[in-house]
Amino acid sequence: MDLNKNLRTVTKTGKVLFGVSQARQAIREKKGKLIVMASNCPIPELRKQKAVPVVEFSGNNRELGAACGKPFAVSVVTVLEAGDSQILNP
Repeated sequence: MDLNKNLRTVTKTGKVLFGVSQARQAIREKKGKLIVMASNCPIPELRKQKAVPVVEFSGNNRELGAACGKPFAVSVVTVLEAGDSQILNP
């Protein structure tokens, strides 16, 4: 799976949330299907939770933001709906 390509596609065609607070809320509400975390995300409890699968992005938060097509740093992306991407398929 090409994570960069799938992140760009899911951001355009699916439903995603950006940020740690949004990820926590999606986990509580059982809406999140996948969490993608930047390698430098300082929130270890998101990695340890078992409710939603977590993928660690190899780049930092600026690189994750760029992969999503955003002009700002993104520490966490929570996927709610995959859209046209294959991000939920292993």
